[in-house]
Amino acid sequence: MKTVAMIPARYNSERLPGKLMMDLGGIPLILRTYKNVINLGLFDEVFVVTDSKIIFELIRKNGGRIFMSSIKHESGSDRIAEFASEIKADLILNVQGDEPFIDKQSLKKLIDVFNNDFQNIIDLASLMQPIIEPIDIDNPNNVKVVVDNNNFAIYFSRSVVPYNRLNIKNTNYFKHIGVYAFRKESLLYFYKSKPSPLEKLEKLEQLRYLENGKKIKMVKTNYNGHGIDVMEDLINARKIVNEQSS
Repeated sequence: MKTVAMIPARYNSERLPGKLMMDLGGIPLILRTYKNVINLGLFDEVFVVTDSKIIFELIRKNGGRIFMSSIKHESGSDRIAEFASEIKADLILNVQGDEPFIDKQSLKKLIDVFNNDFQNIIDLASLMQPIIEPIDIDNPNNVKVVVDNNNFAIYFSRSVVPYNRLNIKNTNYFKHIGVYAFRKESLLYFYKSKPSPLEKLEKLEQLRYLENGKKIKMVKTNYNGHGIDVMEDLINARKIVNEQSS
């Protein structure tokens, strides 16, 4: 099974514009993410897909493989799907450009989901992590996912789900880590379909799959997720890099 990683890299982030070109340990964030994904040794090929000439030139000058988006996209999945038909792959992993510390174990778990899916019932897979602290559960920047008994996603929301009406102790809450593994045909299906009502309401692309009856397998991980959305996240990421290099 040929496995490819694609890294969507939008320059004009709403909460931290230009973040992917900001310095992280002496190199731009997007280049650090790209190099990290390559060094994991899990993929036959790794691509960056961007709407930015600056990012395009950075990756090209560093010997990377990169596509330039020809149109504006609403989501990272749309962005990589624009080029999915042009590459030979069975499985495509969407690794966010602002996840510079994504770990090998978590991505391998996603790949193994499909290696063990002998009946081909899984359309895509993604990561989730248990969260306990009320401040993390209430935070709308932490997308929550509800799963069934087989860890298939039932719903994603920025709100607190499930709603613990009776204050039952030991209620499970899971944070969605925005890394996806797609069967190629599922990604192309997504690209051809229209944004769904819940997707537009919550601003969560994964809801389009659920609303169209697709099966999303969620995989538990210990990876905390270090997505960089605001300047505070970038400051914390710089601390991690400094600790790793000391």
